[in-house]
Amino acid sequence: MTATTRHARGAGHSVYAVLLHDGRRSEPWGLYIGQTSRDPDLRFDQHKAGYKASGAAKRFGVRLLPDLVEHLNPMRAWEALELEAALAEVLREAGVPWVEGGH
Repeated sequence: MTATTRHARGAGHSVYAVLLHDGRRSEPWGLYIGQTSRDPDLRFDQHKAGYKASGAAKRFGVRLLPDLVEHLNPMRAWEALELEAALAEVLREAGVPWVEGGH
C-alpha cells in the first residue's frame, strides 16, 4: 500500500494506527485505524482525553503503532480518507480479529 500524494504540495494529513487491548474479549488485541490533519501523537492524546474520540481508542487505546503507517505519511486529505478505509479493510481481510475505525 502506498500514498500517491506522499510529500506532495499540500500533503498535511496522516493515517495512524492505535494498538487496542480489551482483556474481556476472546481476542483481546486489536487495531484502530484513523486519519488526521494533526500530528498523530497529538491526535492519540485527544482520543485518550475524550476530544472527538473514538470510543475504542479512548477506552482501549494502548499506544500508537507508527511503524505500521509511517511509509504512507504525509499525504493529501482525500487520500488519507481513502487509505484509512483501505488499510482497515486489508487488515480485516488478513484476519486481524478486531479492527476499529477506517470510516
